[in-house]
Amino acid sequence: MTPVVDRFLRYISIDTTSCENTGKCPSTTAQYDLANLLADDMRRLGLQDVEVDAHAYVMGTLPANTENAPVIGLISHMDTSPAASGKDIRPQIIEYQGGDILLNEKLGISMTVDEFPFLDDFKGQTLITTDGTTLLGADDKAGIAEILETCAYLISHPEIPHGTIRVGFTPDEEIGAGASFFDVKKFGADFAYTVDGGLLGEIEYENFNGATVTVDISGVSIHTGSGKGKLKNALLYAHEFQSMVPATEIPACTENYEGFYHLRSVEGGVEHCRLIYNLREHDREKFWKQKDRMESIAAYMNHFYGDGTVELHIRDTMKNMREPLENHMELIDKAKEAFLSCGITPATPAIRGGTDGARLTFMGLPCPNLSTGGLNFHGRYEFIPIPAMESMVRVLANLVSSFA
Repeated sequence: MTPVVDRFLRYISIDTTSCENTGKCPSTTAQYDLANLLADDMRRLGLQDVEVDAHAYVMGTLPANTENAPVIGLISHMDTSPAASGKDIRPQIIEYQGGDILLNEKLGISMTVDEFPFLDDFKGQTLITTDGTTLLGADDKAGIAEILETCAYLISHPEIPHGTIRVGFTPDEEIGAGASFFDVKKFGADFAYTVDGGLLGEIEYENFNGATVTVDISGVSIHTGSGKGKLKNALLYAHEFQSMVPATEIPACTENYEGFYHLRSVEGGVEHCRLIYNLREHDREKFWKQKDRMESIAAYMNHFYGDGTVELHIRDTMKNMREPLENHMELIDKAKEAFLSCGITPATPAIRGGTDGARLTFMGLPCPNLSTGGLNFHGRYEFIPIPAMESMVRVLANLVSSFA
């Protein structure tokens, strides 16, 4: 097993699932456990100024071995998505020879070529998969492992020139809070890269505008035997609300630059029901129209069923970082060169999601996103090829050296 894989397997053994409803940062205490482990690993490597702050942000410095180079940041996040369980992850090492991958014989769970035809692209590679009962955690513990192994590689190869490298690991990125308490001034980098992407070779500098929409629907519960004209079922009102959201503008029906409405949570009963949506659009005007549509649906239902039936709260969570990063395209060009130097063809797709880098860019730290090599994030079919992780270590080393 190679060092980057050893790191990765250690890190995914800690359940760092984030939770949107705790009102704390970090949202889950186990993120402190990983933060402290990472700080220990950084100190053992020889990084300086290593610290874990009150919100579990981890920062450290790999000193420069050359002069007059910019300070570069490398950033990944510690939490995993609450969309699937991150507890008791049981990774599997698969020597993939093609065809379907049986993840769990007992439960009859397979990752099939019919559903994931790109599997054939990895024939002959060694893959790390789940056992079909949890996510894997490559998003973004693969990024963490790759960054720290890059530091280890540079330390062991002092002939490779590089400027000061600031390393940062954040909590709660998966719930949109990864940059909430990030101290850009203290971090002190001239620019940074998040290592939080997918397929090897991807460089991302544009992402969705995003918002979270909370819809609270009030009803009136009365015994069903005498409910005529009196019972108001919040669950049925919720169903009606959802029926007015465009049926084909959902993640399962969209791709590339197409935006969507994602109903991610429904809870409640007759008296009260809450719907939570994610709105996503790359185009700013289309994003505004999405929010207008949700407000129009709420207004219509309040007109029909009475004021206060529907209460709507919209919270913007991210902005498209393309506009500010267009003034820093040298960061994209350098990343392309780093991939090409390792024999990897770069690509610049738009992120169909968000990243800490988007928020940090608007906080004054230009921060495009780089691949980790993982695929199928946030679910039981997540996997990462070991060669991709090893390649990313070389890419990151070449990247930071190119600025020296």
